[in-house]
Amino acid sequence: MVKTLLMLLCVTALSTPALAQNAATGAAIAPDMPETFTVNTDRFDFIRRDVMIPMRDGVKLHTVILIPKAAQNAPILLTSTPYNATRMTSKADSGTLRSILQGYDNMPDVIVDGGYIRVVQDVRGKYGSEGDYVMNRPLRGPLNPTKVDHSTDTWDTIEWLVHNIPQSNGKVGILGVSYDGYTALTALFNPHPALKVSVPMNPMVDGWMGDDWFHNGAFREEMLSYIYNQDATRKKSVIWWSNQYDNYDLFLNSVSAGQLGKERGMEQIGFFRQILAHPACS
Repeated sequence: MVKTLLMLLCVTALSTPALAQNAATGAAIAPDMPETFTVNTDRFDFIRRDVMIPMRDGVKLHTVILIPKAAQNAPILLTSTPYNATRMTSKADSGTLRSILQGYDNMPDVIVDGGYIRVVQDVRGKYGSEGDYVMNRPLRGPLNPTKVDHSTDTWDTIEWLVHNIPQSNGKVGILGVSYDGYTALTALFNPHPALKVSVPMNPMVDGWMGDDWFHNGAFREEMLSYIYNQDATRKKSVIWWSNQYDNYDLFLNSVSAGQLGKERGMEQIGFFRQILAHPACS
């Protein structure tokens, strides 16, 4: 107890003159936090790069590149996603590539053991990417009069990657599940010469007959929450506020899918306005 009191007296004695001087001169106390902090990654087994890759129309897409430190002449494995590239490549507070790639659309055993350079990109209009988001953006043609689509964005991305990652061997694969499977599939239309393989798993393709928007032509009300979460904001900053169990009763008691969506303000969403054209949603 005596030692503790003596220590407190010493600390007080040492700090009082400085505090008194600061008070007298009006000087600020030096902050603990630096203006910028540089993380020491010497012991990490990978190099992380966050880049904005330009597309042919000038829009830049946010892209996370994870390069194993031992990589030399390594292939690139790409995923294009609307589900937050930063989050998908930050699954743990860790300096090991295997740890940070746990979870959706990542296969850490394949990526790490195969020595791949991992690249995950936000599709245009979502999270860190510029441009406008269009759900399942159609390929250029009758439904898309612009000069860009997921196919051209993938082409432009691969073109940039093979010229700006010196550790790569210039060969690229693309994979994805669900929406990410859709972008993997569209990459096969006018594919870049460096694209050697595409693995689209359960891609969102036939929304009329399949299990995304309609099932054999019948609208699936449970997809309202997905559309709301995905299309309302760039960074999913507003979300459908009922959990899955509440949704069951909510859907059963609603007059129609269209009416329920209108009550939630979904007429502001372009994709929902297209859904409303279906008789089952009116």
